[in-house]
Amino acid sequence: MQNYVDLWAKTIKTGIIKSNLIPMIAALMLALYTYDLNFVDNILNIIFAIIGSALIIGAAGAFNNLYDRDIDLKMSRTKSRPTVTGDLDSKLVTTVAILLLIIGLVSLSLTSLLAAFLGFLGVFFYVVPYTMWTKRRTIWNTEVGSISGAMPPLIGWAAVAPDIWHPAAWALFFIMVIWQMPHFYAIAIRKKDDYSAADVPMLPVVKGIRRTYIQTNIYLIILTLTSFLFVPISWGLTLVSLILAIIWLWLSFVGYHKMEGKTWATKMFVYSLLFMTIEFATIIIYSVVAMIFS
Repeated sequence: MQNYVDLWAKTIKTGIIKSNLIPMIAALMLALYTYDLNFVDNILNIIFAIIGSALIIGAAGAFNNLYDRDIDLKMSRTKSRPTVTGDLDSKLVTTVAILLLIIGLVSLSLTSLLAAFLGFLGVFFYVVPYTMWTKRRTIWNTEVGSISGAMPPLIGWAAVAPDIWHPAAWALFFIMVIWQMPHFYAIAIRKKDDYSAADVPMLPVVKGIRRTYIQTNIYLIILTLTSFLFVPISWGLTLVSLILAIIWLWLSFVGYHKMEGKTWATKMFVYSLLFMTIEFATIIIYSVVAMIFS
């Protein structure tokens, strides 16, 4: 039984579900504070937003695994996926993915139709423009995939707020968009041989590590500037975001010149996770404390 659960956990990518729920919850909590909304009055919206987001992210992961079976077979880190080994029947996985998507979108629609629409866009961008189109064709696949990866904050915001046009909502969205490039570039360098074997045109594979380093720094500079989008909400959040981004940029510059390429990439990958955790945990804590004492 436990093995069967593990197979499904790998298929729907539970690790990605958990990591994407953090920015979704952060945006939701910040929206509650921003619009002076009562937490208890919105408890059902919060529950449905968490359930719906988890289900559609799981559906996207399953669809991705199904479509990528041929290239996953060529990479050491993915060749043991249940969709590759046949431990899970592809028709069953397809059925479950469709059910997860439908139930997830229905759950999000119980918060707002906008949240459900954004959820659908997130899955669509991940499955079609990213997985089925750009991933195998262009070095810009990471940029295309970043759109779907940045949807959780907008979904969380739309689950409780009247609209998504507040600067803070887009601050969270753009931070998530930009964050993904240094994060996934680091993964691509660490797994460069895998991607090369599968003929996936990741930036380090096609253009080399130095080009990836330069492009990483460009995005980190942009990430630093996005910190100022928090100014309308809080100078405290602005300062935290700014410091985290500057540290990352410094780590990139200094580390690249002192470390071997894959070692530098590993440090960048670890810090990317630290950045996201601290950034969005700070937003959650700030929102909760502000609501309690406002």
